[in-house]
Amino acid sequence: MTSIVERKAEHLEFAADAAAEVTRGAGWEDVDLVHEALPELDRDEIDLRTGLLGRTLGAPLVIAAMTGGHPGAMEINAVLARAAERHGLAIGAGSQRAALRDPALEPSYRVIREQAPTAPVYANIGAAQLIAQGERPPLSDDDVRHVVDMIGADALAIHLNVLEESVQPEGDAASRGCASAIERIAALLDVPVIVKETGAGMSRATARRLAALGVGALDVGGCGGTSFAIIERLRAERQGDRRGVALGTALAEWGIPTAVAIAGAAAAGLPIIGTGGVRSGSDAAKALALGATAVGVARPLLLAAMDGDDAVDTWIERFLSELRTVLLLSGCRGPQQLRDRPLVVHGRTRDWLADLGYSRAREEAG
Repeated sequence: MTSIVERKAEHLEFAADAAAEVTRGAGWEDVDLVHEALPELDRDEIDLRTGLLGRTLGAPLVIAAMTGGHPGAMEINAVLARAAERHGLAIGAGSQRAALRDPALEPSYRVIREQAPTAPVYANIGAAQLIAQGERPPLSDDDVRHVVDMIGADALAIHLNVLEESVQPEGDAASRGCASAIERIAALLDVPVIVKETGAGMSRATARRLAALGVGALDVGGCGGTSFAIIERLRAERQGDRRGVALGTALAEWGIPTAVAIAGAAAAGLPIIGTGGVRSGSDAAKALALGATAVGVARPLLLAAMDGDDAVDTWIERFLSELRTVLLLSGCRGPQQLRDRPLVVHGRTRDWLADLGYSRAREEAG
């Protein structure tokens, strides 16, 4: 078995590999916004500012949680944090469990707040670590508070990754009790709790259960982008773990497509971050129209960050330019107005929505 530091480094390595992307899309290709030929609106009038958890973002974009806990993460997190600060975006840290085990790894996370002193920053810990795993006890209340304090976080993301843990050679097998642990942490902390899936999506029923537990926002983490089942399969191949290879192959594309997860979760009445296969401003606009408050982007920004600050700025500026243009073409002065605009859903995504009864998710959320 690899150490947690080696595992974090492998996650970063394989996340940058195109092989980690699922072949089925997130559903954006099945969603069409309706063109407004007479918008009576100048492009420069469009205001991308968005409220999320009591803070105002410069645009409805969250730099999604990616890395930390190994030496190579330091510069990646620094580049991404500087971009969040320049553009007024929120940014999430990767899972901070490694730093709880070895405080010498804390700088790879603390650099986020150091480089983004005014941006909204989200701490991150796994739900599986909030319950006992065999003989290993759950994280204490002090551990959880320290995760938040470590980076001066404005919120704590608790990530759900049952699929990843199931495939991972070192994965935590227990999951019973996570709901009550989330409820306890939401009541414990002075900052909001975001519950975040990591690539398998979230159903409407689960979103409503989480809303009842007192969490502040949901990140649906849908299927359609980077697959941690595939990443863990690649790691299992390297270790010669045939069980992990077989399971990761069989379940590589398991999950709820991101577009469907957004439409379902929006009915829970909480702010929704739509993460999973968002690759363009057009994808973001469709996510917002389906009910998301903001979108999260990971892999494209990770790849850009490996090329430095200018590459990240170029990617973000292109993304926001496309989003602004789609808003203009939809007759919207701001991202929030997309929820009220007509859209057409067809293909596989329409089947998902119809079979699950999600067709009126936007209306119920409103």
